[in-house]
Amino acid sequence: MKKVGLIMGSDSDLPVVQKAVDKLKALEVPYEAHIYSAHRTPVEAKAFAETAEENGFGAIIAFAGKAAHLAGAIAANTCLPVIGVPVKSSTLDGLDALLSTVQMPSGIPVATVAIDGAANAAILAAQIIALGDPDLSQRLKDDRAKAARAVLEKNAALDI
Repeated sequence: MKKVGLIMGSDSDLPVVQKAVDKLKALEVPYEAHIYSAHRTPVEAKAFAETAEENGFGAIIAFAGKAAHLAGAIAANTCLPVIGVPVKSSTLDGLDALLSTVQMPSGIPVATVAIDGAANAAILAAQIIALGDPDLSQRLKDDRAKAARAVLEKNAALDI
């Protein structure tokens, strides 16, 4: 099975990244996490992106706040699917990161999820990998059904 790369711009992003880790573990999707900054370690970030496919990755999730150029920097150096997770900062509540992540030039796409939307990013990465993995596809369907059951249980328990 292909693995998911989790790339964060700073260790301050770890609480958000953990939500993706938890979801990938629940879905039994292998992953690797790294800290590479688009601005402070551009050589290392580029090297990771350029070799990701040959190193067994099927999708990359990039987490960054503020200027949030990491997803774009990764996407510029690989043809693998890149998912950007804008991370909320104290400055503009993540709006700056959202706009930096979503506004990519034509030809360099980054799929962007909500601010701090790590769980959805993990699910999207798993869905991409599941295109070639029927077992993972079934685990995703089971996870979706479990979520539906949880809502219906709450509906049945509603007493207002």
